[in-house]
Amino acid sequence: MNQLLNVAARLSKIAQSMPGAVAVVEPLGYDNQGKRQYKHFTFRQLDHDSDGIAQGLRQMGVVQGTRLALLVRPGIDFISLVFALLKAGAVSILIDPGMGRGNLVECLAEAEPEGFIAISQVHAARIFLRRKFPKAKFNVTVGRRWFWGGPTLKQLRGTALLSSDSAPTMADDPAAIIFTTGSTGPPKGVLFTHRNFDAQVDQIRDRFDIRPGEIDLPAFPLFGLFNCAMGVTAVIPDMDPSRPARVDPAKIIEAVRDWNVTQTFGSPAVWNSVGRYCEEHNIRLSTVRRVLSSGAPVPVEVLRRMKNCIHEQGDMHTPYGATEALPVASIAASEVLGVTAEQTNQGAGTCVGRKFPGIDWKVIRIVDGPIASINDVEELPAGEIGELIVRGPQVTRCYVTRMEANATAKIADKTSFSPGTCAGQNDDMPGATGCLPASADNATPIWHRMGDSGYFDQEGRFWFCGRVAHRVLSADGPLYPIRCEAIFNQHPDIFRSALVGIGPPARQRPVIILEPKKGKFPATVEAQNNLLDEIRQLGQNCPLTKSIDDFLLHRSFPVDIRHNAKIFREKLALWAANKLSVCS
Repeated sequence: MNQLLNVAARLSKIAQSMPGAVAVVEPLGYDNQGKRQYKHFTFRQLDHDSDGIAQGLRQMGVVQGTRLALLVRPGIDFISLVFALLKAGAVSILIDPGMGRGNLVECLAEAEPEGFIAISQVHAARIFLRRKFPKAKFNVTVGRRWFWGGPTLKQLRGTALLSSDSAPTMADDPAAIIFTTGSTGPPKGVLFTHRNFDAQVDQIRDRFDIRPGEIDLPAFPLFGLFNCAMGVTAVIPDMDPSRPARVDPAKIIEAVRDWNVTQTFGSPAVWNSVGRYCEEHNIRLSTVRRVLSSGAPVPVEVLRRMKNCIHEQGDMHTPYGATEALPVASIAASEVLGVTAEQTNQGAGTCVGRKFPGIDWKVIRIVDGPIASINDVEELPAGEIGELIVRGPQVTRCYVTRMEANATAKIADKTSFSPGTCAGQNDDMPGATGCLPASADNATPIWHRMGDSGYFDQEGRFWFCGRVAHRVLSADGPLYPIRCEAIFNQHPDIFRSALVGIGPPARQRPVIILEPKKGKFPATVEAQNNLLDEIRQLGQNCPLTKSIDDFLLHRSFPVDIRHNAKIFREKLALWAANKLSVCS
C-alpha cells in the first residue's frame, strides 16, 4: 500500500525515546598526550540539527522531489544532511568519489542534479564544469564558500526553526539515487524509495538482532545512516572509505577500544587488513560481538581471523545482495567454517546463506538478454546452476540513469498485483520514460535479476558461483569463476585467482590468472615455472578444472574502488589475451 512514509521519522522517534544517547561520533585529531579527540551529537541534537537544515533548504526553494547531489566527507555533517534532505522531501544523489573523477562527473551529469550540497573543492569543480550541470541552482557549501553564491551549511543551521514537520512523502516516493560500483559495466543510478530504505532498516535490525544502545563502527558511510535509524551509536572511523584496502588497522582498533564498539561493518578488504594486524599483534577486540561484511565473497581466512579476534561468543556475518537489492541473504562465519568451507574448497561455490524474510527468490535458466515477463522464465530445481532473481520491499524498482539497463535487469511480474510503483516515472525525475520493462506498468511487481549464477541446496541456501557475465563458455561447456578459482586458491602462496575466457562464446579458451600473496611472487623464471607446475597439477586433480591449460601470474589484480574486492575480470581477460598472443 502506497501510504504516507518518510523514513526520517525513525530518527525523530529515536530522539524522543533516547534523546541523550550518543548518535554519531566523529574523530578529530590527537591531544598533547597523543590521545584521540572526538566530536559527537546526541540523537536529540541530530534530530534538531537536521530539522533546522531541512527548513533552511525549504526557504531556499527546495521542494519535494528536488534532486540534490551530496558530496561531503563521512561524519556528523554527512549524516545530518542526509536526514535533512529526507525531511525536506528532496532526493539525495549519493555517489562514491572513489570511483574516479571521470566516472563521478559523468554519473552526476546523468542524474541531472538541481543543486549541490558539497565541500568547497567540489563547488569549484562544479563551476568549472557548469555546462554539465545546467539545472544546479540550489547550492550549499559545507565549509568555506569561495567565489560562488549560495548559503553555507553554517548559515542553514542558523535558520530559525518554525516547524519540525517532515515532508508528507509517500512510501513509493523517491528518496535517493545511489550509484552501482560499475564492476560489470558503467555505474548506474539506482532509484531508492522511502519504502526501500524503511524495509532495509527493518530487515537488517531483525535478522541480526540489533538493539538500541549498541555501538557500531561503520567502515562504509551509508551504514551509519541505518545505525541512527535503529538507535545505534555510529562511530565514524578515521579512514578513506573510498580506499578500504588502505585502511590503517591501528586506527580501527583505537576507535573500537575508545568507544567499546559492539558491532562493525566494512568490506572484506577492511577486515583482511584488520584481521591480519590483530593476529600479528595478538589483539582481541573483546567488546565486538558482531562483524558484518559485504561487497564481495569474504575469504575463509578473513572469516577465521576476525572470528578469532572478537568476543568469544561473537560472530562474523556476510550479508549478500547488490546496490539494487540489499539485503538478500546472509550466513555466519561459524556456519561457513564449520560446514560450507570444505565444500567451497572442492568447487561447490560460495554459500551466501538463507534469504531474509522479506525476500522472494528464484533460480532461473540463464538467458543472455532481456526477459520481458516472469511467465517467460524457466525456474530450476535445487542443485541446478542458473541466475538468481529476487523481489521484495528492499528491492529497488528501476535505474534512472543508463536506463537501457532496465530491460536486461528487471522482469515484470503480471501474475500478481502489488501497489509498488516506479517513482522514477514522472516528469520531475530523471528516467521519466524507459524506466520499466516494456511489459510493465506502474502497478506491476518487478523482479530484479541479480546477475549472479548459482543454485539452491536442499536446505534452501544459495550457493554463488560467479557473475553470469563472467562465466566462461568453452567448447566443453560453461565454467563458473568462483567454483574453479577455489581449487587454485588453496595453494599456500596464492592470494586469489581469476578465471577469464578468451575468444568467442561457446569456443572460449579458459585461462586462470593468479595473484600470489604479498612477498610470494616468484623472483626468477624457474621459480615462476615451478609455481605454475604446482598450480597446473591442482587443476588436473579436479574434474571441474581439468580442461584448463593456460595459467598466468599477475602481481596485483584490478579491483573495484568501493570495496577493493570485486575483481575486474574484463580487464584481466584483455591482459591475458595480449599476454598469450605474445607468448604464442
